[in-house]
Amino acid sequence: MRALLFAIAVLAGFPSVSLADAAYQTDALGWLKKVAAAAHQLNYTGTYIYQYDDHVETSKITHIKDESGEHEKIEALDGSPREMIRNNDEVMCFKPDSNASVVVEKRKTQMSFPALLPRDLGGIAENYRVRFAEQGRAAGRPCRVLVLEPKDQYRYRHKIWTDLGTGLLLKASTLNEKNEVIGLFTFTQIAIDGQIDKMSLKPDISGRKVVISSEAATTTELRQNEVTWVVKHSPPGFNQVTVMKRKMPGKEMPVQHLVFSDGLAMVSVFIEPAATGGKPMPAVISRQGVIHVYTRMFADHQITVLGEVPAHTVMQIGNSVAKK
Repeated sequence: MRALLFAIAVLAGFPSVSLADAAYQTDALGWLKKVAAAAHQLNYTGTYIYQYDDHVETSKITHIKDESGEHEKIEALDGSPREMIRNNDEVMCFKPDSNASVVVEKRKTQMSFPALLPRDLGGIAENYRVRFAEQGRAAGRPCRVLVLEPKDQYRYRHKIWTDLGTGLLLKASTLNEKNEVIGLFTFTQIAIDGQIDKMSLKPDISGRKVVISSEAATTTELRQNEVTWVVKHSPPGFNQVTVMKRKMPGKEMPVQHLVFSDGLAMVSVFIEPAATGGKPMPAVISRQGVIHVYTRMFADHQITVLGEVPAHTVMQIGNSVAKK
């Protein structure tokens, strides 16, 4: 009798546990929305590092949000001097090379630290379990820490440290299936929500000729009836978000570019005619930090797949490419 009563009690408890888990996930997703918005809505300036393998990059970022939109300057603090200045969707890249020009591009804003999260979190909720972890600190500030746990083996685990007061992302690590950190962004110093002089966004590298280079001149989004290549068996949760024809630097012929996303990770597929007279290349998989690159030949074309995902994800996508 006691065993029967215990079994009934356990079964009766399942719904309440499930509801508690759902509420917990909802709270975590609610905070994640604040984190996604904070990178675009706040004023901040600080120094951060990006580390993968034995490579470390140090940059300074200054971000201002005002009535005219978002304005941002990123300066490389090591290696050759470089600056990137963004005014909404206009991006200017500066290098101190007397033979080089400043390139101005108008394009859709790409995700970059600390704006790593998409504004629409639907894909994240579908493909990751979001939960709070222990409290932490980053750049000397108290943080709420969240873990984005993949629901399958096709994506990486992520752990993020977010400012307790504002929600701004201060630290983000990408972990492989062995729970090893393979990529890390982290602020070492940050000031948030203070007054920032807009003059601080002016380039320090100047005197270069400015060349206007619209993305539309090198990229054309294809209509469905113009698409000649497809991925027949993409991994679960990865949906095609766009198909483009791109003119790539150093390439005579434009390449077809397919983009897939699971709501957080992006995977690009480039398809181009193989060089005439060249020997067939074997399939190759390589890794640099969090990015895997898979290349194979198919129907006199070179297929290149790259993304911040495990090796088997890019390989499945690459092996599923076929003519429509």
